[in-house]
Amino acid sequence: MAVSREVYRAPRQQVVAIPNPTSIKQPVTYMVTVLLALLAIYALMSNVVGWATIRLDDIRYGRPRTFHLAANVGHGEHNGIPTHFFALNLERQIIVLEIPGGDAAHIRTLQGPYLFGAGEDLTPVKLRAEDVNTDGAHDLVLQVKDEEVIYINRDGGFVLITPEEQQQVMMRRAGS
Repeated sequence: MAVSREVYRAPRQQVVAIPNPTSIKQPVTYMVTVLLALLAIYALMSNVVGWATIRLDDIRYGRPRTFHLAANVGHGEHNGIPTHFFALNLERQIIVLEIPGGDAAHIRTLQGPYLFGAGEDLTPVKLRAEDVNTDGAHDLVLQVKDEEVIYINRDGGFVLITPEEQQQVMMRRAGS
């Protein structure tokens, strides 16, 4: 009797693939590791950039932060020597020294803003001479971070800008 092999072949069993729990966790583990590594690199680079910025400001402005400007503003410059300005950040208090026409016997002091916050004693201060109110005389503009304090050149000295004058300056700048 001839029996076909197909009749006695064992029925095929279906194999169901059950995912290995470790194979699911591996991509998540890699992603978390990469994210932690990126976070560590970011933190390290932030510290390096902050340190480098402070060192660069040390080279540019010194300690305490100091800025020098020489300009002809009409204060005792009859001898041909311009007026010298020194802006200082002394323990968060901004002070501007004016030496009219280079005459150290007539030094004037302008009180600037007080800076609040950690590390503000290392904030650089900048000055520029500009005719802000278009009266023909150079005014003094003090810049700290993104803010400006304007001193108007009036009666042989500098005074803080009034709110009315500031509004006129803002309208003039917006119009140009």
